[in-house]
Amino acid sequence: MTETEGPAHKKDMSRRRVVLAGGAVIMAAGIGAGAVASASADEDTAGAKKSGGGQGEECYRLTSETTEGPYYIDADKIRKDITEDKEGIPLTLRLKVIDSDTCKPVAHAAVDIWHCDALGVYSGYEAMSSGGPGGPGGPGDGGTPPTDAPTGPPPSGGPGGGHSEPTDDERYLRGTQLTDKHGYVEFKTIFPGWYQGRCVHIHTKVHVGGKMTTAGYEGGHTCHTGQFFFAESAVLDSAKTEPYSTSTTTRTTLTEDTIYDRSGVTGGLMKLSYRKHHMARGVIGSITMGVDPDETHDGTDL
Repeated sequence: MTETEGPAHKKDMSRRRVVLAGGAVIMAAGIGAGAVASASADEDTAGAKKSGGGQGEECYRLTSETTEGPYYIDADKIRKDITEDKEGIPLTLRLKVIDSDTCKPVAHAAVDIWHCDALGVYSGYEAMSSGGPGGPGGPGDGGTPPTDAPTGPPPSGGPGGGHSEPTDDERYLRGTQLTDKHGYVEFKTIFPGWYQGRCVHIHTKVHVGGKMTTAGYEGGHTCHTGQFFFAESAVLDSAKTEPYSTSTTTRTTLTEDTIYDRSGVTGGLMKLSYRKHHMARGVIGSITMGVDPDETHDGTDL
């Protein structure tokens, strides 16, 4: 499956829950008056039935599983700042991982994130990404930028295939961190751009049961593969700022996207906060991922 295939291929999540972790409180510090806060400003979270949770939190369904997509690299870059001097709106990403059954934090889980740059290019795949040198839509190409899928037929292995091998050694906007005892990690990155066929998003994986070695995080299994999404109002605000404003790529909106399942927070819609009319100064995004540590979801079976 490619990343442009629709919600019909998603797993049934009706029996599971996720925690909504007071994102507004997490993000309030340092933003000041005139801040814009949005989570489900363009989508509702209807159907998420509340049940009792721990530590004053409210439990909802398990966070949605999504396809891994073709541009994942297990790079083992354990780091907080993944920008590598890429130009764009600063984004502080505050994530929490909890057990969806007990609502307790999952400590020492390895959280991967990866996303395209402000103009839709993925590190490791510059020749294949929108605007990448020599690739479709790139300088002098004159073609149409690709969707979030490799060219040609997917590799063997049935639905969920489609992983592409890297075409270069760049690894910007990719990183991994271990959750602390409270289940938190924080990344420093930039607000993602867009490319044809997909709305603005960030990919994530959560791994448990492994351990840190000199070579990186080893062993264990992947218990969650998902994506984070952004309210349309925030994306429109970002599009007013360079280099996003220089993009000529057709943009897919949140409601047009075929991966986002329209379930709000459970589907990966982030809580965002930034100063009105001063988005270029930075954005804080937060979300809690409810995972089942005993399950395996590597995103290649969706």
